[in-house]
Amino acid sequence: MMPEPAATYSVEAQISRDDQAKCEDVLARWMAALNRHDAAAMDTLMHFPHVRIAGGVVTVYQQSGNNPMDLFERLRKQDGWHHSAWNETRLVQSSPAKAHYAVRYTRYREDGSVIGIYDSLYVLSLLGGAWKIQSRSSFGP
Repeated sequence: MMPEPAATYSVEAQISRDDQAKCEDVLARWMAALNRHDAAAMDTLMHFPHVRIAGGVVTVYQQSGNNPMDLFERLRKQDGWHHSAWNETRLVQSSPAKAHYAVRYTRYREDGSVIGIYDSLYVLSLLGGAWKIQSRSSFGP
């Protein structure tokens, strides 16, 4: 006789269209803040603690202001980064309070040449009445 299966998990409710639009607005404002080299504006779009997984390293930003302020200078020196752009932001899983976005972005030099194209997973959470980015896992550096 087979044992009873364990309870299964299923997400019955998904994010509303209105909340999906809010999440996609957060992603658009994130990219705009990144391209303005505005770490403070990026902080306003993040829930804390905020987790970033990239390059084999897990980094936890405990509070606003922990985002590395030298990020933009390091990217410029590393490969001549000037700006980035979303190629795709695709909602792949959601609940009424959390959304997983598979994203792809391109990093560009000032002359428009491509540095690289990178895939990531961004997790947005609805906390305190606001949708913000809670964590990111990137295949980019």
